[in-house]
Amino acid sequence: MPILRVPHLAWKILGLSTRRLGVDWREAYGYAPVLAETFVETGRFAGTIYKAANWVHVGKTTGRGKLDRNNEWALPVKDIYLCPLHRSYRQIFTAPL
Repeated sequence: MPILRVPHLAWKILGLSTRRLGVDWREAYGYAPVLAETFVETGRFAGTIYKAANWVHVGKTTGRGKLDRNNEWALPVKDIYLCPLHRSYRQIFTAPL
């Protein structure tokens, strides 16, 4: 069986899927997102692919999940990365409603 080698495969897949996200989302839900967000479990991964793809590290989670109603802090801490999907994302977020 031949071995297929694609340089920077993960980075290419991330780029292709991020570019496609707005189109698919608009088709499914009627509007396009302005930012993409992802969480990287810091104890297991370094987030290298997101750094290489110029995603912006904006902080860390606290270890609480969105369903943690009892303050149990049972989840691992994760890095939060954002990727702008629209050139004018700053103007969109700061425009008066």
